[in-house]
Amino acid sequence: MEAQQNNLLNVTEAIEKQVDAVIEQIDNLDTNDLEQLKQNRIKEMKKQEEKRKEWLSNDHGKYEELAEEKMFFDVIKKSENVVLHFYTNGSPRCAIVDKHLRILASKHIETRFAKLNAEKCPFLAEKLKIKTIPTIVLVQKSIMIDKVVGFSQLGNCDDFSTEVMEWRIAQNNILDYDGDLLTPPNLRDTKSKNSNKKIRSGIYNNDDDDDLENEEYGLPRDCAKSESIHRSTELTPEEAAELGID
Repeated sequence: MEAQQNNLLNVTEAIEKQVDAVIEQIDNLDTNDLEQLKQNRIKEMKKQEEKRKEWLSNDHGKYEELAEEKMFFDVIKKSENVVLHFYTNGSPRCAIVDKHLRILASKHIETRFAKLNAEKCPFLAEKLKIKTIPTIVLVQKSIMIDKVVGFSQLGNCDDFSTEVMEWRIAQNNILDYDGDLLTPPNLRDTKSKNSNKKIRSGIYNNDDDDDLENEEYGLPRDCAKSESIHRSTELTPEEAAELGID
């Protein structure tokens, strides 16, 4: 017991020293230092505002349908992060996806959200291996890095929340997400009750491509730039390169 008390005392003293050091740094700031901090903050705010204007000029903040598949390549050239929903009119689940993506589009203006009718873009659907409707394709820096196929990764039900979809899309930094990426929102209460159980790090992160190795889930990340495919007159070499399917 005495040893534990000594350890606690040592930790407390260490924290107090750290706090004292920070306070001392603040006290030692002169007028010039404070002015520099202010100018740096103003510069950062201006930079963020310029980025926001750029996003809005590229139709971020909206969830709209692309009129033709060629528009897809314009979108991924202009926007670093793109969420694209492949839908058909005959699938009621696509309407569920629409509802959630419309909410997320207005919340995450840093990412471009759009939809394409898979029946009207057979060439692109074939190249991206769209086999299940709905499928959400996630593109970063013109490379397809992930897919959300059907609802199996969203709780395998139709009444999942927007928060669950947001969490799933946020894997691989497609969205600015400040929540817990390891645990889906609908399972966080269970996690707290079973805190002793080991959780695999990064369910859908860059270190684990299990969900991309199966053909149903698309191109493996390490093959995205090197997989060889047959050319089509509907796609220029430049556009193929943009998508990473040279």
